[in-house]
Amino acid sequence: METEFQLIRSLLEARRAAKITQKELSERTGISQADISRIETGEANPSMQTMKRLAEGLGMQLRVIFVPQDVHSGV
Repeated sequence: METEFQLIRSLLEARRAAKITQKELSERTGISQADISRIETGEANPSMQTMKRLAEGLGMQLRVIFVPQDVHSGV
């Protein structure tokens, strides 16, 4: 679940940094505001394509990387 929370946190931070509302992001991406809200509250499990559209709507790129578990866990 930690990975999902990090992704949600990144989305929220990017949207807030861009100073746009969920409605504005919805207009940019064609993803409903209700769906954006569900994603941001962790109630939805968006596809990679949806996350890519959200990133593009924020003027960003979506990057997914694999890291060794010992780096992720802080060991």
